[in-house]
Amino acid sequence: MPISPRTKAILQALFVTALWSTSWILIKQNIQTIPPLTFAGLRYTLAFLLLIPSMLRKKEEIRSLKKADYSTLIVLGLVYYAMTQGGQFLTLRHLDAISFSLILNFSALIVALYTAIRGLESPVTTQWLGMGIFIAGVLLYFLPNAQMQGSLLGYALAIFTMLANAASSVMGREVNRGSRISPIVITSVSMGVGGIVMLVLGLVFEGLPTIDLRGWVTILWLAAVNTAYAFWLWNKSLQILTAVESSVINNTMLVQVAVLAWIFLDEKLTALGIVGLILASLGIVFVNLKPKVKFQSQKSS
Repeated sequence: MPISPRTKAILQALFVTALWSTSWILIKQNIQTIPPLTFAGLRYTLAFLLLIPSMLRKKEEIRSLKKADYSTLIVLGLVYYAMTQGGQFLTLRHLDAISFSLILNFSALIVALYTAIRGLESPVTTQWLGMGIFIAGVLLYFLPNAQMQGSLLGYALAIFTMLANAASSVMGREVNRGSRISPIVITSVSMGVGGIVMLVLGLVFEGLPTIDLRGWVTILWLAAVNTAYAFWLWNKSLQILTAVESSVINNTMLVQVAVLAWIFLDEKLTALGIVGLILASLGIVFVNLKPKVKFQSQKSS
């Protein structure tokens, strides 16, 4: 029996989060030797270069884009990549991963509240219940174990990144909803903008770093697999999934990163932490059970 387009989109999104979860491990292993903005800038700029050949196959589509389309993609690149992804690298340099993850996982709730207030997407009762269970699982997992220590700058960066992540979820869904612009064009243009901005800022403020062979292998892997391919597939899934769904699926990284950290970074999982992960997973299942989302068209100004 063939799977539905929506089920396929959910599986694609989950696969992407698995790739992104491995990114956290790789970043943590290299963040002390490679400056964060330059690290992020190299990753996303190289990924953009890898996507150029595929983007050029869409010459007709690119020529048909209007000035407003380019403006939208530029803003998406600044928020989705420069602010959100760059913010993650910076935050991991100034704040412990547990505290940062706790703050970042509230982005799904921000997205749900924003889209409901604006009337863009109206989650049904089971989805609201799922988000509540998910947040409860996050709190149960992190609060007993969190080392709520760190600099004021670290917490400020974490909150900024969380808000940028929520904004990028909404913007990404809006850009992809009409399926008028193909995922490869959306990914390439926005990633190019964000990656180049981060790289320039990194070189200006952090200088030219010395990167060993291991560092370059990590950057190239992150650029080719965990970025170029993963973000294209993510944008493809956004053509079907809602902003709330994609945001909560993105937060399955909570479970995946915890397991990977236990395996590769020797971080321990307590019994209470495992219960929290199970609750978070259950919440994600509820969010993706037969959503009936109402869309309200916006009038052009």
